Amino acid sequence: EVPVIAALQGHAVGGGLQIALGADIRVAHPDTQRSVREVHWGIIPDMTGTHILDRLVRPDVARELTYTARVLDAREGAEIGLITKLSETPLDDALSIAREIAGRNPHAIRASKRLLSSTFTQGAGAQFAAERSEISALVGTPNQIEVIQANLEKRVPVLHD
Repeated sequence: EVPVIAALQGHAVGGGLQIALGADIRVAHPDTQRSVREVHWGIIPDMTGTHILDRLVRPDVARELTYTARVLDAREGAEIGLITKLSETPLDDALSIAREIAGRNPHAIRASKRLLSSTFTQGAGAQFAAERSEISALVGTPNQIEVIQANLEKRVPVLHD
């Protein structure tokens, strides 16, 4: 239920790419290369790689990458949606993002992740109902009140998990 952030440097091919695609946020060094490499070895992507890839990029792009095993540079990966952010210092930037997320209401972060993950399996009506349920559970909680108060007072909220 917590966000997963991948810091990528070097090569992310085949299974390494599948693992990276499973992250919520992917920060990559500009020199990082990636490839859906399995067909090069006469096999197919696994670890739900086809499921995730088809949702991150256009379906025709997912197919081209899968069928050809073409190696992408990080810039193209960012342009098509495989990379969230390019960085000369991916680990530092990933840790910075993690600290920013850690400073948010942990219950709201978990609810957001649940909702964003459920878009793969639910229609709009069910998603709207899930959003109503999640927000009803958050409004008026001590953390939510603290966030509002801290924002009004221009200070960092003190949150509890």
